[in-house]
Amino acid sequence: MATSSFSRRDTLKLLGTSVGLSALPSWAQAKPAAPAPFTYCLNLSTIKGHKLGFVKELEVASKAGFRSVEIWMDTLEAYLKEGHTLKDAKKRLDDLGLKVENAIGFAQWIVDDDAERAKGVEQLKREMDMLAQLGCRRTAAPPAGATNTPGLDLRKAAERFRTIVELGEKTTVMPQLELWGFSKNLNKLSEVMYVAIESGHPGARVLLDVYHLFKGGSSLDSLPFVGKPAIEVFHVNDYQASAQPATITDADRIYTGDGAAPIRKILESVRTPERPLIISFEVFNKNYYAQDPLLVAQTALNKMKAVTKGIG
Repeated sequence: MATSSFSRRDTLKLLGTSVGLSALPSWAQAKPAAPAPFTYCLNLSTIKGHKLGFVKELEVASKAGFRSVEIWMDTLEAYLKEGHTLKDAKKRLDDLGLKVENAIGFAQWIVDDDAERAKGVEQLKREMDMLAQLGCRRTAAPPAGATNTPGLDLRKAAERFRTIVELGEKTTVMPQLELWGFSKNLNKLSEVMYVAIESGHPGARVLLDVYHLFKGGSSLDSLPFVGKPAIEVFHVNDYQASAQPATITDADRIYTGDGAAPIRKILESVRTPERPLIISFEVFNKNYYAQDPLLVAQTALNKMKAVTKGIG
């Protein structure tokens, strides 16, 4: 009979290893938890009408429970004109535990006029350089300056978008092509997606909004065609059941869940399990501007969490 070369010592080692593995706590054996489906963000337009200024807006957002914000370039620049620095602004953000996810500016990078477009691109570069120092990696790129006259050549728009995406690569702040429902150009999901795709750049991203999709008349059934990698930030808000695309305005946006917008359907169409979708609450409601800003921010966060509960 053959003698096994597997020794008593080897057996004990094997048993010891098996016991050790079975004794591991359940958290050590479990797979890593899936990321949270959403990052809740406050677009500071929501309390911009309170005229608090850059720092107080941040303080309100932090106290309300937000850890992510979208800032406005004009508010930041007003803060800097008061004698403060970008280093001061970054320290404020860090002290408050806030991350700037995106910024709102209106550089005219897309217009047909060569001289104005050059100014717009230079403005955007300057803003990107500022945002990079705050740790922000995105900035909105709406069709500013090309909203009143229809007929913008979308192929040219795509070339111009590629130019600023390449600029974003250099500055580390990537432009997010924004749909504006009230504009005569880029007011449809199909137009925004055409420009992003035709740019031919893998870094192309789009910035969509519940209100703007409704205002521009885009079909929500087309949202799955966007491609989830194309969306990193999504603006959320709501509108009344009686609202009509032709007459609704920015000021008519309300809290998520207080109106008739199919927000859950929208978010389920665009979110991805691989990474959190940044949903940013953006309204310009004069009734909210007349209320306590902290209450407005807290209500916004609570209603965002309520409308997204169970999605994941």
